[in-house]
Amino acid sequence: MLSRTADHLFWMSRYTERAENTARMLDVNYQTALLPQSAAVAQFGWEGLLSISELLPTFRARYGDGAIVQRNVLDFMVRDENNPSSIVSCLRAARENARAVRGTLTTEFWETQNATWLKLMGYLKTRDFERDPGAFFEWVKHRSHLSRGVAIGTMLQDEAFHFYRMGTFLERADNTARLLDVKFHAVQSDFFGAASELDQEYDFYHWSAILRSVSAFEVYRKVYRDVITPERVAELLILRADMPRSLAASLNEVVNNLNVVANDHSQETLRRAGKLRADLQYARIDEILSTGLHAFLTQFLDRVNELGGRISQDFLVPSVH
Repeated sequence: MLSRTADHLFWMSRYTERAENTARMLDVNYQTALLPQSAAVAQFGWEGLLSISELLPTFRARYGDGAIVQRNVLDFMVRDENNPSSIVSCLRAARENARAVRGTLTTEFWETQNATWLKLMGYLKTRDFERDPGAFFEWVKHRSHLSRGVAIGTMLQDEAFHFYRMGTFLERADNTARLLDVKFHAVQSDFFGAASELDQEYDFYHWSAILRSVSAFEVYRKVYRDVITPERVAELLILRADMPRSLAASLNEVVNNLNVVANDHSQETLRRAGKLRADLQYARIDEILSTGLHAFLTQFLDRVNELGGRISQDFLVPSVH
């Protein structure tokens, strides 16, 4: 298939997934902010979200150093068109990429993407988002789920479909790692397991919030049937291949779709993807925590970003996204 078509499909799915994951990150912080906590702790949570998203310098340049409060961060991450990672920017980019390959998509798929954008414009014009941010974040997640479901249910499972899926799970791996880092960053600069005593403000409600943010609260109860601990949260979202949003599950999907579209130039890319999957497949959470969770996630993000660059080099048209 044409590399330009593959490029648009790959990035359409990445932007849709990025919008969903931005909504998930904002939602976990928004829900946590409703709990009793000091103003300093609340600000630390929003600052951590911006820093892990690599947007702290941009935010400070626009709003000033003392402006890291919920209202400003939500405005910046949801409706700011100059922020390429905001929800409005991601959903616009997803729609533009979809329109560029309109002939490759089914009618149902295109109408889903287009309806999402039109409804988003209505949301922001009526300021419904400000009245109930939680409901808005749920709507963003629902539209992403709907988009994936329509793609699976209506698209021919050819190369176009596999590039669409590859983009989805590469983005998901990146964002789940960032979401984990946001939460553990709020505890301390790194996390090495149960040896450190957590502040009382980081208790059951905070760990359940991160599980709910990736639709994993009920899954955690089913798998562990016990009290929620940071170590098990990390294990579930990193190593459990049967947890849909885990790093292991995401890399399985990336490798499987990469295998289908592999060409003569992609052997090294496939090898690196396979090695990253194997490292997750055979890892143990105690080994990861012994070297520090932040260090592990930072290295993982570097490798995922490198993998995305190699996929672009091997298959897609050179472009700036």
